[in-house]
Amino acid sequence: MADNIKLVIAVVLMASAITLFYTYAEYSNLLRVLGLLAATGLSLFIASKSAIGGAALSYVRDTQVEVRKVVWPTRQDTVRTTLLVIVMVMVAAVMLWAVDSLLGWAVRALTV
Repeated sequence: MADNIKLVIAVVLMASAITLFYTYAEYSNLLRVLGLLAATGLSLFIASKSAIGGAALSYVRDTQVEVRKVVWPTRQDTVRTTLLVIVMVMVAAVMLWAVDSLLGWAVRALTV
């Protein structure tokens, strides 16, 4: 029950911040954006104290750990792979053009 209350408070806070952002359009954009960012931060903080928010934070931390484990390709590997993809696309394009031309010739031969 307490988790639901926290989530409702976070959603109401965020909705009211968005409403106020557009309601007070005559004020400075900087002030409105800072207010919206502050309300977003507070809303996220309140939501993170619930069970669902805690699970979401745990998921984000776990994904950051997994991203650190990724072995990113070197520049040379990236260039080679890109060139291979370009060459294969060209080969496929030529093959499709050849089949299309052959079928077009066959249709013209049969209909004339």
